[in-house]
Amino acid sequence: MSSIHTELVLKALESLDALSAPPPDGRPSLLGVPITELERFAEAAGEQRYRGRQIFQGLFHRRVTSFADLTDISKKLRDALEATFDIDRPKVEQVQASTDGTRKYKLKANDGSIFEAVYIPEVARGSRTNTLCVSSQTGCAVGCKFCFTASLKRNRNLSAAEIVGQVLAVRDDVAPFGERAQVTNIVFMGMGEPLLNYAQVTRAIGILLDPMGAAFPSKRITVSTSGIVPRIYDLGRDLPTQLAISLNATTNAVRQQVMPITKKWPLEELITALRAYPLQPRRRITIEYVLLGGVNDTIEDARRLPHLLRDIPVKVNLLPLNAHDRTELKTPEWSQVLAFERELKRHGMNAILRRPRGRDISAACGQLGETVPLPQSREAAT
Repeated sequence: MSSIHTELVLKALESLDALSAPPPDGRPSLLGVPITELERFAEAAGEQRYRGRQIFQGLFHRRVTSFADLTDISKKLRDALEATFDIDRPKVEQVQASTDGTRKYKLKANDGSIFEAVYIPEVARGSRTNTLCVSSQTGCAVGCKFCFTASLKRNRNLSAAEIVGQVLAVRDDVAPFGERAQVTNIVFMGMGEPLLNYAQVTRAIGILLDPMGAAFPSKRITVSTSGIVPRIYDLGRDLPTQLAISLNATTNAVRQQVMPITKKWPLEELITALRAYPLQPRRRITIEYVLLGGVNDTIEDARRLPHLLRDIPVKVNLLPLNAHDRTELKTPEWSQVLAFERELKRHGMNAILRRPRGRDISAACGQLGETVPLPQSREAAT
């Protein structure tokens, strides 16, 4: 290869705003670099600006797995990129398949960190939707009492490259199943609180939305949060994606009991942020409500919820607790679940009782993290 060209490429690294920590071989990943930075990088490396677009399209539209497959750029540039960067996806350590078609992925980062992603195929009303639930952290420090991932605390944030890499890795895995198996929707509902990793999550979403790359429509990417109020305002300003709120209570007292973050951002502040959130026409905020037996599943709760959310365009997803061995909370009786749903609908709410998916492989809502080792001590987890 041309050593001069390689030196130019190395110098052009300075033009990139933010790269993930390099793996042991010292090559940072290009999977977290948006198109504007790649264009700037190409110019700094002595190439035409459009070469950056070609690299971006190869990575995210054609989904190449080797620099040698970037055949629309010169061999000397391919060689220089190979010597400087990495484009590997996170390593798929394990794939578990549920009886309902759900697939759970145990993924390993370059530093050995483990995290999970879940692929959920569904056929409804004659159309097929294949949703990928991605993680934004390797654990979660928010501490929701019903969530398995909370027991892992938070080891670290995932980089934009690792978030985008999840999407690419799962797309590669399901590709042999044919066009109907392709990922159509992405939800940030996996391990971690996305809005506590705001810079990397929004960077990754920008790459996934880019029409010259992965080209996901904004209505098919949803960011779920436990209620990081200042970042909800930021998200509404910065990105056109869908918003979901993990609500799970109708009073501050109960919500603080099951979601300690309520002490910092009480319901009044959260609801004010939702009222101010900019929504595109015909869109609604998704309210996720995990039903906890004897805690938040009363008829009084069902009557308070419509009042709490009045005048906010919402749909409510009801999710009976998916039990696991790291919570003392219980799944409510089915009759109570149905009564709660009926009461919401009686008050005119758009309420949907969600059927758990992948529960037999611990891939259902609130169960992620089973394959992740627990920290050795409290200090290691914080």
